[in-house]
Amino acid sequence: MKIGILETGTSPEEMKAAYGSYSDLFVRHLGAVDETLDFEVFRVVDDVFPQSPGDCDSWVITGSRHGVYEDLPWMRRLKDFIVELWQARRPLVGICFGHQIVAEALGGRVEKSSRGWGVGLHAYQLVGEGNGLGNRGGRLTLNALHQDQVVEKPAGARVFASSDFCPYAGLQYGDSILTLQAHPEFSIDYTAALLELRRGSPITPQRVDEALAGLQSPGAASDSGRVAPRLVAFLRGLDESAASAAGF
Repeated sequence: MKIGILETGTSPEEMKAAYGSYSDLFVRHLGAVDETLDFEVFRVVDDVFPQSPGDCDSWVITGSRHGVYEDLPWMRRLKDFIVELWQARRPLVGICFGHQIVAEALGGRVEKSSRGWGVGLHAYQLVGEGNGLGNRGGRLTLNALHQDQVVEKPAGARVFASSDFCPYAGLQYGDSILTLQAHPEFSIDYTAALLELRRGSPITPQRVDEALAGLQSPGAASDSGRVAPRLVAFLRGLDESAASAAGF
């Protein structure tokens, strides 16, 4: 299976040698579950786009330093492509910025949140079916780094993960689009390094220290490894029962 990664940003230059680009993070995260996956990267942030939804079997949209409300030309083109993917029912996973631009493309609204920065490990309540990630009322803990949020979800989107800080943390659109505000592809050490780099600009030192304390506390862990198989199954177009039978 070929997964197209729509890269809307990249790791800071100071971190690329150790961690690679945002697309590299996804290749490692998803490839650890299934080594047979093929990946092709499209730098949409540089206006490099696929020709059609059929160029790959399924798609991933990465995070970005940009806000969707900037309404840059490449963002408008990406929204059009998201609509094409939705109409073609091609499996799509959107993460952070990807989560937000999918919502905007399909009728939602994104704003810079009055709640401020959400950084470090965040716990989300699973709602409804939970997308194979656990039972209703269970919890999902992932690394987060965002100030923007979906404040109005598209009418057809179903919430599957939520918190007081981020009510629309996980959204699903039919059986072909799944999005998360948090970063399952971020490891704890990556998140800590990124927070140190962003200390003071744009994130306050106090907020960075609070997040680092959580990341460095005994037993601190994300559910990244639990999410990866579910994302691979979703990108393969498997429903929850088929995913379980296939070992995902």
